[in-house]
This record gives sequence, C-alpha cells and structure tokens, in this order.
Amino acid sequence: MKWKVGIIGFGNVSQGLVRILASKEEMLKKAYGFDFQIMAISDPVKGSVYSEDGLDLAKIMELIDKTGNIKDYPEGMKTLDSIKMIKETDTNLIIETTPTNVKTGEPGLTHIKTALQSKKCVVTTNKGPIALAYPELKKMADENGVCIRFEGTVLSGTPALNLAMEALAGCSISKVQGIVNGTTNFILTKMEEGKNYESALKEAQELGYAEADPTADVEGWDAAVKTVILANVIMGGHIAIGDVKRKGITGITLDEIKKAEENNKRIKLIAEVTKENGVIEATVLPKEIPIAHPLANVMGAINALTFTTDHLGDVTIIGPGAGRVETGQALLTDILAINRLFGRS
Repeated sequence: MKWKVGIIGFGNVSQGLVRILASKEEMLKKAYGFDFQIMAISDPVKGSVYSEDGLDLAKIMELIDKTGNIKDYPEGMKTLDSIKMIKETDTNLIIETTPTNVKTGEPGLTHIKTALQSKKCVVTTNKGPIALAYPELKKMADENGVCIRFEGTVLSGTPALNLAMEALAGCSISKVQGIVNGTTNFILTKMEEGKNYESALKEAQELGYAEADPTADVEGWDAAVKTVILANVIMGGHIAIGDVKRKGITGITLDEIKKAEENNKRIKLIAEVTKENGVIEATVLPKEIPIAHPLANVMGAINALTFTTDHLGDVTIIGPGAGRVETGQALLTDILAINRLFGRS
C-alpha cells in the first residue's frame, strides 16, 4: 500500500518530519515497508500546494530555506484550503500540526474530524483536540475503520503514550507522574544554581525555551493539558482541563529551593494521574522529590515520566520534550505504527 500524505500546518514540526522523510525514504521503505508520497501541503501563511504526482520534497525544503514559504512551488494546484485538501485530494493519511488551541481545539479539531469522516488516518501533534475530544475522536476513527495517533502531544519524540499503551500492554498502570514541561524544569534547574525566578525566566526566554508570555508554561496550563491526555488515554478517564488541580512555579523562592536541597530533595513541577478503585485524580503541582528518585535528577529542559505498574513496578523514561526533529520523530513513529496496521491492506 502506498501512503498518500497530506500535511496541514507547515511549521517547524511538519518541516522536521519532511526532512526526516526526505533523508530516509529508501531506508523506511526497505526496513519498514513504508512507501509514501507527500501529495499536498496546506498552510495559511506559508502557502498550499497539491500535485497528483506527488510533491518534490527537495524543492519544497529548498523554498522553505530560501523564502520561508512554498508559494512559488513551480507545479500543482495552489489554491486549496485545508478542508478542500482533506476532502478533494487523493490522500489517505493526514498529518495535522496546526497551533494548539486548548479552549476550542480549533481549527485542528475540525481538520481531524473531517479527515476521519473522510476515512483517512490522522497523525497529530496538536494537544487541543486530543485533550478536549479524545473519546469522540477515537470513536469516530473506529466507526470509519481508520486510525488516529498523537504520540507527540505529551513528550514530543520521547515515547510516552506508545510506551504505556504498547510496550506496557497487559500491565495495570495505577499512577503516572512526571516532568512534562521543559520550560519550568529549566527554570527550576537554574534556580538551583542560584538564580532567582525572574533571572531564570529571562534566560529561558533568551534561549527560546519560554515564550514572551510564559503563562501557559509557568502557571502549569501546558502541563495540565498533557495531564488530561495521560488520564484519558492511558487511564480511560473522561476528565477536562478544569478537573486538574493546578499550581505553577511562579511562587517558588530560592529559600524553598535551598531548604529542599538541605533535605536531599529537589522541587519539580510534577504532573500526576492516579487511578484507585476506578476513581481518577489529576494534579499539576510543585513537589519536593527525593534525590534518589529518577525524576529528581532530570535537569534542564528535559522531560520524564514514571509509570507505576503491577508487573514491573516503576518504569521511567527520560528524553527531550520539544524540538523540530524530535517532534518530527513522534510523527514518524505514529506513521510507521499506522503502516504496520494498515500497510498490507
């Protein structure tokens, strides 16, 4: 089966994926039987293009590197919007990487629903639709005989959902806890080095780890969204973002950091989901973690999750939680998983 791919949103994440696909096309076909063509790209800023013969990825990335857009791609149809691209092009796999909106999930939610209703598989890194509507989207995919995957919504390319749902299949997971926001972990690491909160935040912004408005990160909103995804996907919950007990790191002082160190602990912003007697509780809170725990030794902009299981005890995975190529790897992992499921049909 040849996968005919349409990409909606052509920012850093999708560009990271395209660079991976272009550099490893032969390897992916030989090692995984993954045969593909990128048929269409739709982005409201960078431009849209569709070719029935498939797009030349080298030309696409050359244009991005030179001009920052694909509006001058020499061939194909250039006027289709994202919904037309989903409905009217010869594609069977949609990659959705538009910006996250955790209030409405749009426009990603409509993109994903349209693709699933059109019987096209979907891979996304967009946290909004998954946090707000995962049960509905999973049901829609099942009813239409297709698949939706979204590994990159939690720890970027570091496997979290795939680890829990596949590698730990058969285990009962009673708790998931971890560091799911690299910005706050970087700030807390710098505070351990003696910087106050304001100075640590400024350095994070200068390095590109924190936005000019860092509220989503430092107040725990980003972590709360990811916590909802963990709760609903891994634990089978039906919680909303407002159900997460949340507190950020803006009130943490150097004195608190120092006192924790004196007690052989470190302060981390911990996302946690527990399930006991069928009841799910979800929190995002600064916590003192014993130095002996793997999470305490995760420093800088690195993320980590510990899964508490019945068969294996605690299993911890540590890795990058952001980055163009790293999140592109998350998309690739999901694409190859879909290829294993449907590629022979």
